[in-house]
Amino acid sequence: MFDVIVVGSGPTGLMLAGELRLHGVHVLVLDKEAEPTRQSRAQGLHVRSIEVMAQRGLLERFLPLGHQITAGGFFAGLAKAWPDGLDTAHSYVLAIPQQVTERLLTEHATEVGTEIRRGCEVVGLSQDELGVTVELADGEELRARYVVGCDGGRSTVRKLLGVDFPGEPARVETLLGEMEMTVSPEELAAVVAEVRKTQLRFGAMPLGDGAYRVVVPAEGVVEDRATAPTLDDFKEQLRAVAGTDFGVHSPRWLSRFGDATRQAERYRVDRVFLAGDAAHIHPPTGGQGLNLGIQDAFNLGWKLAAAVGSWAPEGLLDSYHAERHPVAAEVLDNTRAQIQLMSTEPGPQAVRRLLAELVEFDDVNRYLIEKITAISVRYDFGGEHELQGRRMRDLELKQGRLYDRMHEGRGLLLDQTGRLSVEGWADRVDHVVEVSEELDAPAVLLRPDGHVAWVGEDQQDLIEHLSTWFGAATG
Repeated sequence: MFDVIVVGSGPTGLMLAGELRLHGVHVLVLDKEAEPTRQSRAQGLHVRSIEVMAQRGLLERFLPLGHQITAGGFFAGLAKAWPDGLDTAHSYVLAIPQQVTERLLTEHATEVGTEIRRGCEVVGLSQDELGVTVELADGEELRARYVVGCDGGRSTVRKLLGVDFPGEPARVETLLGEMEMTVSPEELAAVVAEVRKTQLRFGAMPLGDGAYRVVVPAEGVVEDRATAPTLDDFKEQLRAVAGTDFGVHSPRWLSRFGDATRQAERYRVDRVFLAGDAAHIHPPTGGQGLNLGIQDAFNLGWKLAAAVGSWAPEGLLDSYHAERHPVAAEVLDNTRAQIQLMSTEPGPQAVRRLLAELVEFDDVNRYLIEKITAISVRYDFGGEHELQGRRMRDLELKQGRLYDRMHEGRGLLLDQTGRLSVEGWADRVDHVVEVSEELDAPAVLLRPDGHVAWVGEDQQDLIEHLSTWFGAATG
């Protein structure tokens, strides 16, 4: 009997496994593929995901392998400068291939004791009041107290649960791949610049090792989305869109993606949960997909650990859907909008020109960047204080920084008064008596995911909120 079986070893599943192991949860990760993917569909971490890595002491692994970017253009390619003074200590996007992100998360999950089994395809799922039975393609059956489907947009777990996945099918499709070229860098740059004046779904980015990441609109939408494109397909579409195929050759991998937009109606069915692309799919505009999945895992991990540890208060597991479903719905909406703004049709182009004028206003530009990077997310905790429900940025304390105190995945009371106590919850919540010039509040109670659960200085009020989020007192 495992505590949790995670189906899927992409960034979402690996992040979740690492979070669970911080609390000693016995977790098994299953993946039907025998080897990790060579594809790097996603290319970076947004601000909130960077903060997540910092909160767990993982960011130093990522920084040397990525490139910090503070350029504009993340919303529908609207070229506006990165805004100053974002509410974060990590005001940049980290360009890093998905393949590297998965490798680093695999290393972390393994170091903290996660068991990962590859070549294990899930074909059956049944649950009762005590746990979940997972059936594998080879006939083996496994038992767990909980199961989380992190197995992508075509999620087997979601289908076995019978959870509806409403939304819109793909209307446009794009080819994506990595390959080499014979054309000179200068000629390539000139052609790309000219084509992107009208066609924003086109690009060719050098990867620094002789290969290029090529994106080009497909001729249409194929019926079988699992059908991989060929190099000839790329050549044909490059000639149609750019007037040349750039002499592309020696492909590393080739794929396609569409603008289908769907969201699972439920993220939880009793003891089984959905996260990442298994719960939501959308166009990759703005680079939000991988980040959204990592943040799903960050929200769910400590809650599942609380249930396994028998201290989860009533409703804590249901709060996963309540908090994350609206966040994904907003991402689906902004990617729908971005796809429209990238259309070559006259109507969307007129709207794009108008928005290009509006984004010149700093408040508009800041609003869109905060939305894309997920630092504007605020969960509805019912409190009136402006901090409540928001994630707390990495504050500078008198000694060190806030995120350095959160590596173990526990709750944290940051107490500037020195008069409060977490007695009865000290096994789940750290009490940090510290002062920060950046915090305009006497004290804040942070959940393990860094979101502010309470603000104030009254001990009885604090006790009520400790019970709400961390269960009954002990001792």
